[in-house]
Amino acid sequence: MSSKKNLCRLVTTALVGTLTLSACSAGSSSTATDDASHKTSVTVALTGEPVNLDFTKTAGAAIPQALMSNVYEGLVEIDQEGKIQPLLAESWELSNGNKTYTFKLRDGVTFSNGEAFTADDVKFSIDRVKSDAWVSSLKAKMDIVDSVKVISDTEVAVTLKKPSNAWLFDMGTLVGAMFDPSGVDDLASTAIGTGPYEIEAWNRGQSIDFATREDYWGEKPGVEKATLRYFADAVATTNALQSGDVDVVYNMQSPELLSSFESNDQFQVLEGTSNGEIVLSMNNKKAPFDDKRVRQAVMHAIDRQAVVDTAWNGYGTVVGGPVPTTDPYYEDLNDVYPYDPEKAKKLLKEAGAEDLSVKFTVPTRPYATAVSEIVVSQLADVGIKASIESAEFPAVWLDQVFTKKDYQMSVVLAVESRDVLAMFNNPDYYLGYDNSKIKDVAATADAADEAGYVDGMKKVVRTIVDDAAADTLFIFPNIVVAKSTVTGIPENSVTEALDLTGIGWN
Repeated sequence: MSSKKNLCRLVTTALVGTLTLSACSAGSSSTATDDASHKTSVTVALTGEPVNLDFTKTAGAAIPQALMSNVYEGLVEIDQEGKIQPLLAESWELSNGNKTYTFKLRDGVTFSNGEAFTADDVKFSIDRVKSDAWVSSLKAKMDIVDSVKVISDTEVAVTLKKPSNAWLFDMGTLVGAMFDPSGVDDLASTAIGTGPYEIEAWNRGQSIDFATREDYWGEKPGVEKATLRYFADAVATTNALQSGDVDVVYNMQSPELLSSFESNDQFQVLEGTSNGEIVLSMNNKKAPFDDKRVRQAVMHAIDRQAVVDTAWNGYGTVVGGPVPTTDPYYEDLNDVYPYDPEKAKKLLKEAGAEDLSVKFTVPTRPYATAVSEIVVSQLADVGIKASIESAEFPAVWLDQVFTKKDYQMSVVLAVESRDVLAMFNNPDYYLGYDNSKIKDVAATADAADEAGYVDGMKKVVRTIVDDAAADTLFIFPNIVVAKSTVTGIPENSVTEALDLTGIGWN
């Protein structure tokens, strides 16, 4: 059976809020069915819709958020504590100097199109990530695979080029999604997986409707129908919750709105952890940020705690580096670039970059808008004039910044699990960081024992921070507001996926 867990914690501490909703009064959504045990559907509000359904070719978190765990599954999954658990693989054994994983697959698993899931599909899916069919930069996580050998319908051996601490964890993320060879012709519009749900309707620009699969191999979801509804902003999501149009607001994008719910027993507030980093990106390959001193000046110019306090009502964790607190190689690096405007001015003078003007390309996301305003103000204090250019997210931002790298400075929430090497160990990534200092250290760490892995990755992260490759402003909190009778909401955001399968009603 699936190891998915039903987790829900009612936060009882008072949450500070400064704005109130104007659309509906608290309690207007109460109906006789809200707390009925026979409730068979749930609607979750989100901001930031997917542009299509193909995460193998399209970057961004919205697609795997909707599809992973719900439609697509992997051999393993990552639980709410960040631990690896069996999923489509019942078990596995390591051999050949820790280079070969032999997986025993669950019998009787089928895709939503009726095709049986076998070891041939494992080989197809892994090989496909390594082929030109995958465009996403995350495909590099599968470069370490040397071969995939089908032993029987329910047994498959994956041999790595060298031992890897990271690979099995990565198999629990979107690069480990299992596909049916006959179901990949139109991934942008059709999603066929082994998961508990299939897409019943996709109303572009509005919602995705999921229906429970009757032939699902594992534990049935808590509801028969689940809907993800997409809204333009956080106020719209919370208004929809107040009016009863939605049941859950997931990953709430405006914590100042929490005051409308904290004292109302018809709602619950969950504050969980996240692996998402709010990254102030500086194009390392484009002036003026091709000069390390200018990047260092920005690092000293930004008061990261003030950013959290002003832009996000104090929610979020300041860490000083591109690693969330849940990763095994996390360490507090806030002392590397303490807030020091005078030091920032000195570095700009040394670089001949006084009275600097830069373009700040900001995606149309609530967090980005809030963060950019305080960042612009703090940069102005040291003589950097940052002019905000708004870029519609996801389409325009992904095309201009992420793909074409046509920007000087930007800010985005990076949500991929353990993504530090995906961001900084690839000079062609949009950050443009020269990875020559870290690539060998990272490779050695990955092949080492657990202690060597942690030590080596700490060295990698310190080098990245010393080079001021980007400024991680804070780790994003996972704030959820829901009707009080909804249960099983995933409190923590440990991968890109929003697992709907445990959600139900009291």
